Amino acid sequence: MAETIHEPLERRPLASRSWKVSRLAAEKLARAGASPNGISMAGMAAGVLAGLLLASTSRIDEPWSRAAWLLGALFVQARLAANLLDGMVAVATGRTSPVGELYNEVPDRISDMATLAGLGYASGGHPVLGWAAASTAVLTAYVRAMGKAAGAPQDYRGPMAKPHRMFIVTVTALWCAFAPGGWGPAVGSGQWGPATLALAIIAVGSLITCLRRLRRAADVLRGLRGAP
Repeated sequence: MAETIHEPLERRPLASRSWKVSRLAAEKLARAGASPNGISMAGMAAGVLAGLLLASTSRIDEPWSRAAWLLGALFVQARLAANLLDGMVAVATGRTSPVGELYNEVPDRISDMATLAGLGYASGGHPVLGWAAASTAVLTAYVRAMGKAAGAPQDYRGPMAKPHRMFIVTVTALWCAFAPGGWGPAVGSGQWGPATLALAIIAVGSLITCLRRLRRAADVLRGLRGAP
């Protein structure tokens, strides 16, 4: 039996939530009986497929590699669409399961790891930077969750929150899909390309994001508790 829920008070602020196309899609999925948890799992599948497609670009030749870059970008956006719609469908139907919060968070972290690690193994990428970007991305979510658990509000600030990370991945994939050969900037040995640059930006930006979220949580908690 489905359980009644209340709309979350602290949701990631997204302008796309008010778009007409988003509302129509959520209403259609709700009428079709789509499960918010199922949508979350579909988003995770899209994120994992995005990572596999990106990683495959270092093992296949053109034009297939360009097709893989393009499909990778599309699956990244499909993952974000699922992340948007699962909550909207839950609100539209007024139903969720007791484990809905787990379905909302855990698949997101798996998607982040798969997509960013996959970009590390992509053509022009760097595996170490891929795993570094994946790890720091998960750390941003951990800091947010710990701040909430301690009593601070949810903090979705950047500069490298999930939408920002996936924007950089998408732009990088589209560049590699459509830019003429040789247009990618060489980094270091010359074997590294746009993917390496993107991962470095994500890793550094994610660390900055963690520090900003930690500082805000600490400031809020000191104010609440009168700590020094």
